[in-house]
Amino acid sequence: MTKKTCRLISLIIGFTMFASSISYATEVPTVQPFPGSVKETQAADGPGAVKSGQADKPLDSQKSTEASTTTSTEKSTEKSTETSTVGVPQISSEGAVLMDADTGALLYSKNSEAKYYPASITKLMTALLVAERTSLTDTVTFSKTATTNLEAGAVTLNMAEGDKLTVEQCLYGLMLKSANDVANGLAEHVSGSVSSFSQLMNAKAKELGCTNTNFVNPNGLNNSNHYTTPHDMARIARAAFNNNVVQKVCSTVRYQIPATKKAGARTVTMGHKMINSSDSRYYPGVMGGKTGFTSLAGNTLVTYAQKDGSRLIVVIMKSKSTHYDDTKALLDYGFAIKGAGSSRVNTNASTGWVQSGGTWFYYRTDGAMACNYWVKTNEKWYYLGSDGAMLKDTVTPDGYRLDASGVWIS
Repeated sequence: MTKKTCRLISLIIGFTMFASSISYATEVPTVQPFPGSVKETQAADGPGAVKSGQADKPLDSQKSTEASTTTSTEKSTEKSTETSTVGVPQISSEGAVLMDADTGALLYSKNSEAKYYPASITKLMTALLVAERTSLTDTVTFSKTATTNLEAGAVTLNMAEGDKLTVEQCLYGLMLKSANDVANGLAEHVSGSVSSFSQLMNAKAKELGCTNTNFVNPNGLNNSNHYTTPHDMARIARAAFNNNVVQKVCSTVRYQIPATKKAGARTVTMGHKMINSSDSRYYPGVMGGKTGFTSLAGNTLVTYAQKDGSRLIVVIMKSKSTHYDDTKALLDYGFAIKGAGSSRVNTNASTGWVQSGGTWFYYRTDGAMACNYWVKTNEKWYYLGSDGAMLKDTVTPDGYRLDASGVWIS
């Protein structure tokens, strides 16, 4: 009798606990992140499926092995009007990015995290530091080291030891003529030596979020330890063109430099052909930029353009004389996307998860890089930040916590 009573009591307790668990599960439903927003489910390999020792996938050319499927939530939020179709341009240069200058998001990338020699587009960083740390009326006195420590054939203003120019005059010589002796003189004026100035350049690069950049001089002359990536260079250019002094100098077509010891007064002209309305490569809306070339770097080009309230930055690296054509194609593409009022355009770009430089990115089913966006993969939620990079160990803008691997902590 006692045993039967104990069994009966055990059954009652077990049933009560089971019923309680059912009640709890129904009263406290699972909350998905970013409620009511567009979400996307990706069945292909992604951050949650990375294996130890797995090699990075190229950011710009790797397509996922399975097409991502769009959830019913996304379908219900799409506009009823037909979206514009914009073809992704074919870029001949080895490295390129198209950046939205307002948000920092990449609208196009090709080998964006690969290291290249920048040549004279380096001078955008030099100009930015000079503009931030000096007055335009300061006097720069050129040293023997600044005017002679140059490789053969380097472009100069033919400055000599003891010559003096204002910082403003130097900036025009730096950005229009691309004078390497002027770059050295400005570096010494700011921090006493080229090496000390290079340390400032690298510190500023890190401050701007650059991850694969190292500068050893202010001019971009050949050096195996002087390199950057298209993405990093776009970050630098974005900061430079947000500086009023740099933007003004880089948008000037011509400027007169006063006489110095070895040369009379002379007019320097902007090397970027898309700024000059009399040139066949002129592009309406281009507001500034910087050219570059060395035997190792090939042609490099940075361009800043505005149109209909949109601001774009194009960086071209390791080009064989296609830098202007590639830039035009990317500007046309970028303004078409922005003009459509949305990044949701039909393209031929890769889709799915792509890893580069240890960072995960996600290309949506419409071909656009996901930014400020939730993606569900392998039953786990991940968040892509404003620059497209997957966030880790932080709180998303909408208030959800992510762990060290980037997974939403539910």
